[in-house]
Amino acid sequence: MPYDDSPPPTRRARPLSVAAALAAVCLTAAGCGGGQEPGEAGAASPRPGGDAATPTGKQPEPTASASPSAKPLPKGPLTGRTVVVDPGHNPGNRDHTREINRQVDIGTGRKECDTTGTATNDGYAEARFTLDVSHRLRALLEAEGARVRLTHDADRPFGPCIDERARIGNEAKADAVVSVHADGSAVGNRGFHVILPAGVKGGGADTSKIVKSSADLGARIAGHFARKTGSAPSNYIGGNTGLDTRDDLGGLNLSTVPKVFVECGNMRDPKDAALLTSASWRQKAAQGLADGITSYLKG
Repeated sequence: MPYDDSPPPTRRARPLSVAAALAAVCLTAAGCGGGQEPGEAGAASPRPGGDAATPTGKQPEPTASASPSAKPLPKGPLTGRTVVVDPGHNPGNRDHTREINRQVDIGTGRKECDTTGTATNDGYAEARFTLDVSHRLRALLEAEGARVRLTHDADRPFGPCIDERARIGNEAKADAVVSVHADGSAVGNRGFHVILPAGVKGGGADTSKIVKSSADLGARIAGHFARKTGSAPSNYIGGNTGLDTRDDLGGLNLSTVPKVFVECGNMRDPKDAALLTSASWRQKAAQGLADGITSYLKG
């Protein structure tokens, strides 16, 4: 279902020169055309405290969010770098429809503050998925020495609004911002895609300084995500590149630092949903995101 932070199913792909980066990684990827089903041999183990793979028809419990460690971060390849992770939507949004329907300025127009997001047919909400993957991603990046900030941790009644999400990354002077999502498209539409900011200038929006760097970040994430998860690029958005460019998302329009959105799969397709509800697959998804971010920051 179309909403501000997820592209409509019928959206046409736009050619992107950075698609070659994805193709190069996929050539070395074992199984880039399709991932293991939950429970297959070789699936990564959930991180401590994570939930096990969940049988179809039952909703998995989200991974508990550990409090940020008071200890100094380990020295690593990302020491001195700041990454903002933006878990799409908020589990509380559904109880605050009036507040999230409030219009906010996205530079080139106005849009709703936020939306509830989508869910699998069995009721596993996108907002729960994004928090779980974001917690796993934070742990992986911190292990590499990065300072990581979440835009929210289900620690507020709703939101933040899309303009505030962008502002959090800007004010942190983040080296990279990744917004974690899952799509809500038609059955048969499968795979992941990464949304890149278009060249936008108007009102408070000016992406001219981040278009190229965001495209690099997105291409690296797409390649590593495919390799780590075994999932194929979207078969319905992005012309099989796994990359799409948009000019109508406030979270991208208002960003002044490199930023992308990642739609990890289609929650409304049963085969994709089986992956998204698997804790072991979510750990692989987080690792793919982390590897892409690390590649970008080290490049």
